[in-house]
Amino acid sequence: QVQLVESGGGLVQAGDSLRLSCAASGRTFSRYAMGWFRQAPGKEREFVAAISWSGGYTNYADSVKGRFTISRDNAKNTAYLQMNSLKPEDTAGYYCAAAASSGSYVPLFGYEYGDWGQGTQVTVSS
Repeated sequence: QVQLVESGGGLVQAGDSLRLSCAASGRTFSRYAMGWFRQAPGKEREFVAAISWSGGYTNYADSVKGRFTISRDNAKNTAYLQMNSLKPEDTAGYYCAAAASSGSYVPLFGYEYGDWGQGTQVTVSS
């Protein structure tokens, strides 16, 4: 099991940037693919981005491609989500998740992730 703690959320204006962090502890961080998901009030949880255990492979939701960047630092047991050009529709609780995975596979679905953080709120005003 991996314990995950998100940070970096906040209230920003449209066009601003934020960087979310996900600090992991417990099992060996580098053995896990990492993902970011978000959930807005009244909406289902949706995939945002994911990165392979090595950091060499990534995948993004179409809605954030070109604006968000996922990365990881295995030496620091931390994953990041750099969010640029934020829009009001990006407002949501953001959750990081860990999936035991190897190679180039990048999990896209929530059920593939076994460990989740508590989330951090991102609010983008227009």
